[in-house]
Amino acid sequence: MKKLVSISEASEILGVSEVTLRRWDEDGKLVAVKTEGGHRRYDISNIRPETVRKVGDFRKTIAYARVSSHDQKDDLERQKQVLELFCSKNGWTFEVIADLGSGMNYHKKGLTKLLNAILGDSVGRLVLTHKDRLLRFGAELVFAICEAKSVEVVIINSGEDTTFEEDLATDVLEIITVFSARLYGSRSKKNKKILDGVAKAVEEASNATCA
Repeated sequence: MKKLVSISEASEILGVSEVTLRRWDEDGKLVAVKTEGGHRRYDISNIRPETVRKVGDFRKTIAYARVSSHDQKDDLERQKQVLELFCSKNGWTFEVIADLGSGMNYHKKGLTKLLNAILGDSVGRLVLTHKDRLLRFGAELVFAICEAKSVEVVIINSGEDTTFEEDLATDVLEIITVFSARLYGSRSKKNKKILDGVAKAVEEASNATCA
């Protein structure tokens, strides 16, 4: 008897996004069984990562890493090492793009380079350690662009990375730091007092969440 799994379970088994699975279904690469309600179900016996992950050789694999702040540089190096090892084990020719900046910043140099490459049809595969390493908000939009451009998205770890609260607190503190640098020069005493108070509140809330 066939064992059918949901699209989320198939996504976890293969380490790819649900967007990629839907595209594979439409392209006939990994066809799903449709339930009466229209939901996709996958025959687990047909799920073989080594076969469904093949992408045309003419487009490159890009591995993308990101951390939110300068204090996380060690984590950025760890991410890059994980990505390099994973891509090498799969025999892919790849390029690593790394960013150091908030997950709420859409104008990071590395992200811009990645999106331009995807839109320019030079990328066949995007590899991430976790989905949230791409963007804290808006990752699904990028995945939709990948789907439209037939870019395979491979997510090595489908579980949680840093928690939402931890990353959000880091991003907010980074934004406060930027605004502090801009505002200290003018009405510095008043602005400094306000911004320091906000930063302290965010840090205390973050510490309470992690405790």
